[in-house]
Amino acid sequence: MSDGPEWFAPKRYGYGTGIPISWQGWALTIAFIGVTVALCLLFKDDPVRLIAALTPFVIAFVVVAARTTRGGLRWRWGDDD
Repeated sequence: MSDGPEWFAPKRYGYGTGIPISWQGWALTIAFIGVTVALCLLFKDDPVRLIAALTPFVIAFVVVAARTTRGGLRWRWGDDD
């Protein structure tokens, strides 16, 4: 278990994070979606620049989600934690 904040629920099966469980998780997810849509509209004709612009945001989102997932990221087989 992590001692930090819990913004996301873990997935029941597999590796990764599930849906947000706090307002901070929802705010982070909505902000990430907003940035992604804005960058897609801005660089719709230049996919290389789009990927370059999105990469830091994707990495930051994944790192924050991983650190704030209840129980941390690990492989799960559907058992209750």
